[in-house]
Amino acid sequence: MSMPQAWRLAARTAAMRPSAVRDILKVTQQSRVLSLAGGLPSPDSFPIEALAEASRRLWLERGASALQYAASEGWPALRQWVAQRLSAHGVPVAPEQVLITSGSQQGLDLLGKVLIEPGQPVLVEQPSYLGALQSFAPYQPAWHTWATDAEGPLPDGLRAGHRLAYLVPSYQNPSARCVSSQRRRALALRAAAVGVPVVEDDPYGELWYEQAPPPPLFTHAPDDVVLLGSWSKVLAPGLRLGHLVCPASRLDDVGARLLQARQGADLHSSSLGQALVCSLLEQGFDLDAHLAGVRQRYRAQRDALHQALLRHLPPGWQWQVPAGGMFFWLQGPATLDAAALLPQALNAGVAFVPGEAFGVPGQVASALRSCMRLSFVTLSPDQLDEAVRRLASCLPGAA
Repeated sequence: MSMPQAWRLAARTAAMRPSAVRDILKVTQQSRVLSLAGGLPSPDSFPIEALAEASRRLWLERGASALQYAASEGWPALRQWVAQRLSAHGVPVAPEQVLITSGSQQGLDLLGKVLIEPGQPVLVEQPSYLGALQSFAPYQPAWHTWATDAEGPLPDGLRAGHRLAYLVPSYQNPSARCVSSQRRRALALRAAAVGVPVVEDDPYGELWYEQAPPPPLFTHAPDDVVLLGSWSKVLAPGLRLGHLVCPASRLDDVGARLLQARQGADLHSSSLGQALVCSLLEQGFDLDAHLAGVRQRYRAQRDALHQALLRHLPPGWQWQVPAGGMFFWLQGPATLDAAALLPQALNAGVAFVPGEAFGVPGQVASALRSCMRLSFVTLSPDQLDEAVRRLASCLPGAA
């Protein structure tokens, strides 16, 4: 039987790349592997009983509408709730600014589709969230790496001509860095001065362990920042819900194009998922109390991983204890190649994500080769200790 002729792929597909995390997750499904790799929230944090009751009420009260097509902008009640919650937290937002998305990942793709031109500069941190790099890459930007210091990205890095600038200011994935209040204000004012749209991705802002992070950049430059949020870390990722907040002054141009782009992608986010969340909120679910419990759980796991690192890792390793989020960012000895170490670690029954997975395409900093990201929220304290022990046994010079 003859082989079919090859199809001609679009040139943009050459910029696509697989997710290192998703590939590793396939391996970690083996029960013998203790995974420090995936950015997965703990299933023990999911409010299953409350969702079960909300589901029962949903079918009795609005089953037909939950299975019907919905408005592309999202369910009005959910948009209203997002706007009210952000406003109560000091981020003034009107419901018409809120677009409900199929996870914040879709928001990244829509923004790339609407704002990025092939060959034009896009400014990103290094390391950066690899999902954003994946979303933007098919639109063929010219990548510019954002210079940073201990407080976060440097305002002078924002220059006129950048098509957009992307950052995760609160407990960044993967570095867990939290940008200071003064730096956030400076970045926002710089963005307004040079006319560069900033994409502020905030999936971890509710996961703080000692004190809440500073207000978003959006509060300082509401005409120049698009704010993304996710339901994955506060309720459950299987809902596949997030939100995008567009500047009110840009609803007629940018907002309209974002809506058109989403209509061409999936028409709207799942009616069933939106209806379920609305039902959950209507029955009096206390999200703040739920989040307080999640933070307490994650704080204990963070502390357990920190103690395990102190106990098992040899000299020459550096890390900061994260003030929020889900990750530790480890810097190993300069001679370490974390990607080359990963197969040996998997064979020993532990997984992590090599630092170079978070590098800017074509410009991966050599320092990332000796880094790794460890997630702490899906393993018990005893499992975290064992995972680090296994990891340490694979390191050069281990007995």
